[in-house]
Amino acid sequence: MTKLASIQTEIHLVLSQIKEKLLEETAELLKSKKRIFVIGEGRSGLMAKSFAMRLMHLGATVYVVGETITPSIAGDDVLVAISGSGKTKSVVWTAEAAKSLGCYTIAVTTDSSSPLANTASSIITIPASTKYRKENEAPSIQPLGSLFDQCAHVVFDTICLCYAEQNQVEFAMAFKNHSNLE
Repeated sequence: MTKLASIQTEIHLVLSQIKEKLLEETAELLKSKKRIFVIGEGRSGLMAKSFAMRLMHLGATVYVVGETITPSIAGDDVLVAISGSGKTKSVVWTAEAAKSLGCYTIAVTTDSSSPLANTASSIITIPASTKYRKENEAPSIQPLGSLFDQCAHVVFDTICLCYAEQNQVEFAMAFKNHSNLE
């Protein structure tokens, strides 16, 4: 099997374990909240930022925690926090802070018993491998948490597709919000 085929197989095996209904429900929840905040570190943080970007294209009011223009979070907002291990200190701390302010928090992680998951209002478990390669994680030929990050990207894009359908956002509408300064 080629490396590309192996990676595709790994992604398929992980994604086939995720219930699409959960992603549809997550999109409904995001639709019901005033503003959406996202946080993650490293490559997972890049997945969070790509999620925020696509939600913005779809008309959501969305912010990336830590950016200079990010306002304070409030009780009628939602935080989406991503950490493969569920132990990334800044992500866990931010989720705890958001929860203490009355915010709904969504954890995206591999470990449903992690500190991040224990803080969250709801959890999207992506059963992929992380850089820690724990016994219960899916095997992967890829380095570190690549499989988790790839699957998180697809999960986030699926949530965005559901969000667009629920909000009746067509391609032309989303394209109007796409950057025109490039």
